[in-house]
Amino acid sequence: MNTMQNQKVVVLNAAKMNYDGLLDFSALSPDVTVYDETAPEDFLQRIDGTAAIVTKELPVPADLIAQFPDSVRLICEAGTGYNNIAIDAAKARGITVCNVPAYSSHRVAHTAVMLMLMLSSTMQSQVRMLAAGDRGNFTEHLQVPHVELNGKTLGVVGAGTIGRQVIRIARAMDMNVLCYTRTPRDDEPGLTFVPLERLLRESDYISLHCPLTDKTRHMIDADALAMMKPTAFLINTSRGALVDEPALIRALTEGQIAGAGLDVQETEPPVADNPLYTLENVILTPHMGWKGLETRQRLVGVIADDIQGFFAGTPVNVVG
Repeated sequence: MNTMQNQKVVVLNAAKMNYDGLLDFSALSPDVTVYDETAPEDFLQRIDGTAAIVTKELPVPADLIAQFPDSVRLICEAGTGYNNIAIDAAKARGITVCNVPAYSSHRVAHTAVMLMLMLSSTMQSQVRMLAAGDRGNFTEHLQVPHVELNGKTLGVVGAGTIGRQVIRIARAMDMNVLCYTRTPRDDEPGLTFVPLERLLRESDYISLHCPLTDKTRHMIDADALAMMKPTAFLINTSRGALVDEPALIRALTEGQIAGAGLDVQETEPPVADNPLYTLENVILTPHMGWKGLETRQRLVGVIADDIQGFFAGTPVNVVG
């Protein structure tokens, strides 16, 4: 079979993106099959004879890639992070891997800033008070902390597209911004690059915007949390496993840090008895940063560009 003439595409877990049924995958290829979910035992059968497969945060390990039919030439991860795919194993089979960078930059950045704003007003406690019938914040006086963001220091870990967007918004709100990147960089107007330890010690809010790799897994561990101010908040809209979750729960429970806003968790969804659901100093959201309708429509458009570019012999957004 001439695989470059084969344009069969299969979307293996469309429900992860299309939970409301508002997306149209027909633009991916004239020959596209869409499955809402795919169980591990059905994976190989569903990709048989397919040139390109589309996944969203679906594990594609090396032992599975080793069994792929020869027809598969492209794996398209429908998102920015691709730590779920065994890149080296794909390369060994001559399979290209691409992702969808920057499709959700604004929405994820807005989620991070929203969490900062809500935590600065203890909004989670205010909502819970009203839900319990407590109107004391209205009838007596404001009974929760409520502080300004201007003049506070935001520490941004990672200066990619999303991190840069958060930095722009923070500067517009007159925040002081520190940034840590693994590659040293020169300071810019309104932005100071610092070592991670300094960022942890000096920041009032710390927002994570870096990929999950072996080197970044649990980069925010017990030692890192101990460096933070007791008045500081941790924001994570990137990948849950950047944070050692048990260490974070201890720090939150013991008042070692002031609180956390978490759009991502180490296990998604968190198990039913995870304390993060009920801790008073935590705002927990269901990995919603990329889930806006416009964002998901943009996602499908970039997936189509990835696939069509590959079939045309001009692949884009290649990560492996």
